Amino acid sequence: MIVALGALLGMLGGAATASPALARGPKWTFNPPETFTMDGVCAFPVDVTQTGLDKSFTKGIRAADGSTAMLTNGVRDFTFTNPANGKTITTRDSGSTVATFYPDGSLTAVQHGAAYVGIVGGAPGSGLPALFESAGKLTLSIDASGNLSLSLQGHVLVDICAALS
Repeated sequence: MIVALGALLGMLGGAATASPALARGPKWTFNPPETFTMDGVCAFPVDVTQTGLDKSFTKGIRAADGSTAMLTNGVRDFTFTNPANGKTITTRDSGSTVATFYPDGSLTAVQHGAAYVGIVGGAPGSGLPALFESAGKLTLSIDASGNLSLSLQGHVLVDICAALS
């Protein structure tokens, strides 16, 4: 299963190549602006552009059991566009994320605050849209076999696919 987790893509993307974060403290890196196209999430491609505010930082911590935790915090603005009709929507992601990657290939990510989430093929059984902005605590898990589990203790601020169609 291919998963495009916007919270992780948007907040963790580029962290490995980012320049050091000056005021954030040791080992934090600035997450550079991103532009990409999401396919397979909505019924149409969605162009994603980071716009405006960009104050997001990430650092990694390796544990003795071989897992790696990526901690991200800060604020970023994203604009989503349906290129077929020109409709756009802008969101502000803020809060913190802890994404833990385990040696067996499994992953657990916990997001607190507001963040966009995009899942290729949707999130069957979760009752959540395939692409949305959430507020609250969002937990995503992928087991070693690729099975996805997603829960939200909070609410959906906007169903982005519906807003862009």
